[in-house]
Formats: sequence, structure tokens, C-alpha cells
Amino acid sequence: MDTLSAQRLDKWLWAARFYKTRSLAAEAIRGGKVHLNSTRVKPSKEIHPGDVLVISQHEYTWEVTVMGLNNYRRPATEARQLYEESEASLEKRQVAKEERRIMNASFGGVNQGKPNKKQRRKIVHFKKQY
Repeated sequence: MDTLSAQRLDKWLWAARFYKTRSLAAEAIRGGKVHLNSTRVKPSKEIHPGDVLVISQHEYTWEVTVMGLNNYRRPATEARQLYEESEASLEKRQVAKEERRIMNASFGGVNQGKPNKKQRRKIVHFKKQY
């Protein structure tokens, strides 16, 4: 970790590995998916250690406290040192993850990709019948 006193929000989200690119991070911030200290901000907003971020991605939400700043995108183990997730946030994400797993299992894994040759033949056969 560098000894920075402030850093752009989009750059921090990229360095902390919440988004793959800075442009994706900036797009999420502009779209209202990231809030700093309970307020909507711009990608260029400077953050400091101790700030609280709420990050929404897909159906998951992280509530993290900024612990450090880094100009570079480092390995995931080092990136986890840049923030601390609240216990409530971690518990909510675990519950949402389990619910999603149960939903996928109950629907027989609906999203299994494209059908194989045998399945395509069955589909063609079924369409010819009706």
C-alpha cells in the first residue's frame, strides 16, 4: 500500500478489484451503483481512509470501510487489505448467495448454456409434433 492521503474513487474501486477496469468502475459510479458516505458521487471524487462505500453489483451489495489506498492493481490478497467489509454486509451477501444457489437448484440449473446435439434433436422433434 502506498502512503496516499486521497485517491480518485474510480481508481480505488479498480485497485481494490471490485471492477475489472476503471471505465467499468466509473460507469457504475455514474449509474448510481456506488455511494460514498450515503451520497451519490462522481468518479473523480477523492476518497480517504475511513470513508464508507456502498457498492451494488448485480444482486449483491457490499458495505465497506476504506482502510488504505493504492495506485496500483495488486493481487487479490493485497486488494482485500484496502477495505474492511461490515459484518451485516457480509451476512447479507452470504444469505443472497445461498438463496441464489437454492433457486438455481430448484429450477434444475436453467442457465446451463446452449443445448448439445441430442438436446437439439429433441427440440426439433418436439417442434415438428406441434
